[in-house]
Parts: sequence; C-alpha cells; structure tokens
Amino acid sequence: MTEKTHASLAIPTRETEGGHVLPPRHREWKRAKIAICIVLLLLAVGALRTVIANMMQNRAVEATTQQNATQYVTVVSPTQTESGGNTLLPGTLRGYVESPIYARSTGYLLHWYADIGTQVKQGQLLAELDTPEIDQELAQALAQRQQTSSSLGLAKSSLERWQQLRQRDAVSQQELDERQSTYTQDVANLAAADANVKRLQQLESFKRIVAPFAGVVTQRNVDVGDLIDAGSGTSRALFALAQSDPLRVYVQLPQAYAQNVSVGQKVVVTQAELPGQQFNGTVTHISGAIDVPTRSLQIEVTLPNPDSKLRPGAYVQVAVPQTAHAELSVPGNALLFRAEGPRLAVVDAKGNVQLRKIVIARDLGQSLEIESGIEPNDRIIINPSDSIADGDHVRVTQPGKNGKGAS
Repeated sequence: MTEKTHASLAIPTRETEGGHVLPPRHREWKRAKIAICIVLLLLAVGALRTVIANMMQNRAVEATTQQNATQYVTVVSPTQTESGGNTLLPGTLRGYVESPIYARSTGYLLHWYADIGTQVKQGQLLAELDTPEIDQELAQALAQRQQTSSSLGLAKSSLERWQQLRQRDAVSQQELDERQSTYTQDVANLAAADANVKRLQQLESFKRIVAPFAGVVTQRNVDVGDLIDAGSGTSRALFALAQSDPLRVYVQLPQAYAQNVSVGQKVVVTQAELPGQQFNGTVTHISGAIDVPTRSLQIEVTLPNPDSKLRPGAYVQVAVPQTAHAELSVPGNALLFRAEGPRLAVVDAKGNVQLRKIVIARDLGQSLEIESGIEPNDRIIINPSDSIADGDHVRVTQPGKNGKGAS
C-alpha cells in the first residue's frame, strides 16, 4: 500500500460544493449548531404548547365559572281570575256578654250553688259568704245611729223650750243660737250615721253572689272555706259567666275587602268539628279604622245559638260575601318575603330580574290573587332563590316533556 493510501485512510476528507475539502473542526462545529437549533426548536415548540394549553385551560375555567354563575329559573305567566263569591276568614266565638264575677265583701265562702256548665238565670244565687267583720261593723253602726237619734231628740225638745223662753225674753238670743246649732249638728250626725248603716247593709247584701245576667257558668275558681278578698285588684274571680245565645264573632277583614262589607250583611259561619252544618249570622258592628300593624278591619257578627251547639271561645270560619272583580293569580311558591313587604320576581325580555312590589288580595294557600303590581304578560319566577336581587341576569328554562327543565 502506498503512502498516499495511508494518508487518505488516516484523515478522512469531504469535498464542498466548490470542490474544497473542509477540515475536521469545521464539520464538528456545524453538527453542533444543527443540534443546538434542533434543541431550541424543540424548546420553542414545547413552550408554545404550554402557552396554548394554559390559554385553553383558562378559557375552560372561565366558561365553567360563567356557567356556574348563571341562574336558571322557571317562569310562569299570571292567570286571569274572576274573584268574587265568599271570602273565608278565621273568627273567634265569644259570648254576647262575658264577665268574671268577683266578691264585693271580704269573708269565707260558706257555700256555692252553681258549677261549670250550669245554665243560670239573672239574679240566681251562685254562692254565699260568711262575713263576721261586716256583721259586727253593721251592728256597731246601728247602735251609733240609735245614740245619734236619741241625742237629736233631746236637742230638738231643748230647742223648742228655748224658743218659747226667748219669746218671753227669758233667755238671750245667744243662748237660743247655741241650742239651734246643737240641733243642726245632731241632724247632720244622724244623716252620717244613716249613710254608714246603708253602706254596711249594702256590703252585707254582697254576701250573696248572684248572676248579673242569664248565661252559662264557664269557670268556678273557689270552693267551700276559701278566703275571699273584696275587689278585683289582687283577688281571683269566683266565677266566669257567659251568655251563649246569641254569640259574637270577631273577624279581621283584610284592607283589600274593607269597602265591600256593610252593617246588616249576612254571613255564614262554619266549624270544622261540625261538618256539614252552617250557621247564619249578621254583621252588626264594623270598626271605624284600619288596624295599622295588621292592615285589617275588625268586624263583629251576631250569631244566634238557640240550641247551644256553638260554644264561646271556639275557632270558626266566616264566609264574607265579596263583590266580584278581575284579578291575577300566581302560584303561592312565587312569593318573596322581604323587609319592605311581599315581592314577586319578574324576568324581562333581556333576562334581567325585577322585584315587583305587590298587593295581595287573597291568599288561597297554593295560589295568590294579586290586586296590583304585575301585568298579565309578565314572566313570574317560581321557587326563586332568597338571594335573588334586582338586576340579576338569569336564564329561563322551559319544562320538558319528561318534566325536567331544558334550556
């Protein structure tokens, strides 16, 4: 093998496009630059991929957040109703006359003659008291009156004698005036003694507790031997008496119906414990002012009760006739309770919420009759969230065939 052959094997060469041979260092540097370019390209591609992935993730998070923040609501339209007929209102039966009966004299209960549920007549004896102190005071007052009467008789005869002596000028006018003054004072003392005797006699008569009116005894709070204090300040009532025929029914009528009721109007009273039975009453009194806290008008109904089927204190329903007029009806679950009063959430064409102030004509439980505040073409949100507010943007869902909401 020649020297040229050995040299060619030891140092490999590559010709360039111009026919020149590149030295080994230049080839290695070119390879390094190519590798560096490839690495940089890969890094750039990885960075770009990361940026794109982050942007896509941010967009996904933003879309999810917006979707979660969107409120989906179901709406209904008000229905037109013809309000009228009768309005059922709660009422309380009361005796036409009701009174607790207290003792006017202090003493011990000697005997009672009427128990709870007893029908009594006016003036009927209910109980008797033993009043030894009043008996002694009356006896003393009678004795003092007798003494005063005796003194008056002596003063009268003395005055007559002194008047005769004065006519004969046997005594002075001064002495006659003194006898006249004594007589006048004794007359006044006798009148005072008579008044005291009458007072004690009246207290003595209060030993007999009698019924002030005809009715039924609803309470008996004492028994034989109890100490009875006079008056109603600290003592308890001996009896409670109520007149059960007729009865009074007190009803709170909402302000919306206050103009439709009048004295003499007929009403129907029913009681849940007496199914199928109706009792006819008449409006006899109407309060002259609306009660501010409840915005209602108190009316009084007189109800005949000849057979005593109804009892004072019972809860009843009163059907009050009302004038027919058109109103809008919405479901009861659409109502919002706010500090400013009842509200309904209405969705406009842009999906924004408006909280409307309303006036409720009648609360029928599952539905409400609205007097004012909404229009027939309004979209009312049912089951609104407690946090819903004016200006909130919502998306309305329509009920699907399967009963679920669909956008």
